[in-house]
Amino acid sequence: MKPNLDTLKREVPDYLQSKGLAMFQGFVNELHEQKLVFWDVEKETDYRAFVECAVRAGVKLMVYNYRNFQREMVDDAIERIAECDLPREEMRAMERRLKELRPFDGFTCAVELLFEHQNRIYVFDMRTEWYEELLDLLDQIDMAGPVDDIPDEDDEEMGGYFSRN
Repeated sequence: MKPNLDTLKREVPDYLQSKGLAMFQGFVNELHEQKLVFWDVEKETDYRAFVECAVRAGVKLMVYNYRNFQREMVDDAIERIAECDLPREEMRAMERRLKELRPFDGFTCAVELLFEHQNRIYVFDMRTEWYEELLDLLDQIDMAGPVDDIPDEDDEEMGGYFSRN
């Protein structure tokens, strides 16, 4: 069972400080281009074990981020369904599943901790089951959507906070 992420997001900063780690409130953009190592949150859900691993490795800085679920995410997805090339029954089922997620508005849906060690980025990424369901639905919508909506790799609107420059 996954922990309550609203509680977790409040605990993490104090715990990092108690371990002598500097906390950087942010996120790493374009993780897919980095050498990543993901913590197995299915086998070990306690973020403290991840932090302890970082401390033992000599890490002094931990990147911390959390995401709050916003109802607009569902509303935008429902609008995008209308543009999809899907059978009517499938569109209605997806829309129904999306509407069931609206009551989670304002809840924490993801908590992330990251640290860099020896040119690798180590990631603790805990998400709620209902947020995972939303991401799965968004992937399905993207796959069924119009081809011209796929962002170009050279599109500069995808700016972020992390740069190797």
